Amino acid sequence: MTSFQWTYELRFIVALALGFLIGLERESAGSEHKTKASAGVRTYTLISLFGFGCGWLYHINVPVMLPVGLITVAVLALAGYLSKLKEGRTGWTSEVAALLTFIIGALALLADVWVPMSLGIIGTILLSEKAELESYVEKLDKSEFLAVLKFLLVTLIILPALPDKEYTQFNLNPSHIWQIVIMVSTIGFVGYFLMKKFGRKAGLAISGLLGGIASSTAVSIAVGNIAKRQPEQSGNALQASILASGVMYLRILIIIWIINPSLIPFVWWKFMVLGIIGIMLSFGIKSKTDSQSTEHVSTLQNPFELKPAVIFAFLFVVLSIITILVKRFWGSGGILTLSAIVGVTDIDPFILSLVRGQQPIDSLIISAIIISMMSNTIIKGVYFASLAKGIRKETFLRYGVWALLHIPFILF
Repeated sequence: MTSFQWTYELRFIVALALGFLIGLERESAGSEHKTKASAGVRTYTLISLFGFGCGWLYHINVPVMLPVGLITVAVLALAGYLSKLKEGRTGWTSEVAALLTFIIGALALLADVWVPMSLGIIGTILLSEKAELESYVEKLDKSEFLAVLKFLLVTLIILPALPDKEYTQFNLNPSHIWQIVIMVSTIGFVGYFLMKKFGRKAGLAISGLLGGIASSTAVSIAVGNIAKRQPEQSGNALQASILASGVMYLRILIIIWIINPSLIPFVWWKFMVLGIIGIMLSFGIKSKTDSQSTEHVSTLQNPFELKPAVIFAFLFVVLSIITILVKRFWGSGGILTLSAIVGVTDIDPFILSLVRGQQPIDSLIISAIIISMMSNTIIKGVYFASLAKGIRKETFLRYGVWALLHIPFILF
């Protein structure tokens, strides 16, 4: 079977189609706003073909035509903009679209076809979704945006500068450590964003599911406080807490898959079964009222803030060192004891310290991971019960049964 070839004729059609697409959007935007469009379907199609023609001249050794063509379109765009200013209209969108269309036409001949197609399609989407984008910007939480921006800046500056080399007898690699921090923060931010976006509208149960992607412990404490303030919502709050804890198993499974995929065949089914058990235990919990709480699970901290990221890196390093020392001096018994102790806090750094570079597969490591999960499940039940006193018996019953069901997975 012969591979598909982008011939000159097909590339010409691509330039024609993309110029027509952008022109169609610009003309429809002008008609919607009842303004006299300075350029429409025909103009943008011609600009794209002009770019294709300049690209062809470049192809046959007349390279000067590409910059000349681009300057020509830029001059025409500037003239159009000055004309708009005289009429009291502002905005560079159409002019920038014209320059982009010229480049798309040239790239349709000179580059891989995915480049002009991507520019044309994404450019058209951005042009057509002006109202939606402006609405999103108005709703944007400035503090969250700045947190993401700061984290990206620090990441782009720090990560390339960190040495990709192991130090000390504990094999600490600064670059690998920071990569793990970025990975965990990104997964947490997905859950944080989804809960902020949909949790308020969907109620406590969905907030629990989405919040569990970020931090099931934080969700358990948050919904426990809701149950404390609104005792009639204790059932809904307990359901959200258990659902968040169930999602934890999927989150950790994804993290292990990214860090050490060789462990997945040995743990995936155990994590899936334990997660499903948790979800099943969330069924049948009744509140005193059928109405949903008007409060929002708002105590989750944005994981893209720099402080949580640095704390996570510190915990990861400390637990990596402690794990190696415990295994060296106390053997397998010490590791299992440590896994039970660290369950009272965030278990992600501990689990990552166990699975990082673990070869060959050690049943001790798998048992330690499950023990830390069991310990964390117990402590979340304690956290919630200490806040939601009205449903304390049912909390201990469900979380206790769930914790006990971890034991077979530890032994086998």
